[in-house]
Amino acid sequence: MLPLAGIRVLDFSTLLPGPMAGLFLVEAGAEVIKIERPGTGDEMRSYSPRLGEDSANFALLNRGKRSIAIDLKAPDAVAQLTSLIERTDVLIEQFRPGVMERLGLGYAALSKINPRLIYCSITGFGQTGPRRDMAAHDLNYLALAGLLSLTGDREGTPGMPHMSIADIAAGTYPALINVLLALLQRQRTGQGCRLDISMTDNLFVLAYWGLADGFAAGAWPTAGSALTTGASPRYQIYRTADGGYLSAGPIEQRFWDVFCRLIELDEALRDDAKDPAAARAGVAARIAAYPTAHWRQVFEGQDACCAIVANLAEAVRDPHVVARKIFDRHVSAGAETIPALPVPIDAALRDSAVIKSAPRLGADSGLVGSGG
Repeated sequence: MLPLAGIRVLDFSTLLPGPMAGLFLVEAGAEVIKIERPGTGDEMRSYSPRLGEDSANFALLNRGKRSIAIDLKAPDAVAQLTSLIERTDVLIEQFRPGVMERLGLGYAALSKINPRLIYCSITGFGQTGPRRDMAAHDLNYLALAGLLSLTGDREGTPGMPHMSIADIAAGTYPALINVLLALLQRQRTGQGCRLDISMTDNLFVLAYWGLADGFAAGAWPTAGSALTTGASPRYQIYRTADGGYLSAGPIEQRFWDVFCRLIELDEALRDDAKDPAAARAGVAARIAAYPTAHWRQVFEGQDACCAIVANLAEAVRDPHVVARKIFDRHVSAGAETIPALPVPIDAALRDSAVIKSAPRLGADSGLVGSGG
């Protein structure tokens, strides 16, 4: 018996945060039904590259789900969905605040139909506050939460994060955590609840150390000024002679001693507290003197907290990743398959099916009005 067997989820969300939360839930045994726009469906279906009729992105995020196509603006949309809502445990939506209410699908209305409903709203800024209606994307949330300012070089120019940090770390994961907590609470009370997931709010936890420095000591970190933002030679990315990169994190003294010995750093620079900039430059010169393969061999099996920077293609073929079998499951779309997203659910709690398909748009629309 999977932990979420018997739990039904209606997912009104599109693109990334909500669909990924739904993916985690379906992999743990829940029945997840996507509510999609007729004709086009989830915008993610249109992305490239293609896998079958839809995009590979869509397939990865919607493995094992079902799909209902319905025009939510139709006068009878709520009536068509009522029988499903009565038998639903969790609803996920990520429209701007007020949209679901205008459609007649707000929490106040649906909780009267189903008092046990857990209603999870994912937005950029939450259901209240002066920015609640502001249009924004991942990069904007990072900017407003202060995190983007910490990615810069020592001149302070912010770096471009090439992954969806806010969507996943501050949207998907908090949504999943709160849904699971709400299900536990409902076991005790019999009542559902409204969950307000603000991606910008939830980003602040990622800067816990900066908040500690700022609130307790008034030492608000900036790019290049703190241990993990570029000030220290002990937490840096160094370029090798052939254009590769070494990620070096020998923060603790025992690791730093090993690191300095392995790269043969000048003894005068090993007490980096005296002149961090000089030590940083000295380490950079040593790493730049030899190619990537040399440093890979030097640090192999050593306790120095160092790793060569891999590209994504190299990372998925790494012997450790292969041994862990994290890409052994697959998602199919028609006759095509690709490795499934390795969701962070332990094998003991996850559906063991090796291959699951992504849903065709509207394939389960027969559930509407049937009470199925």
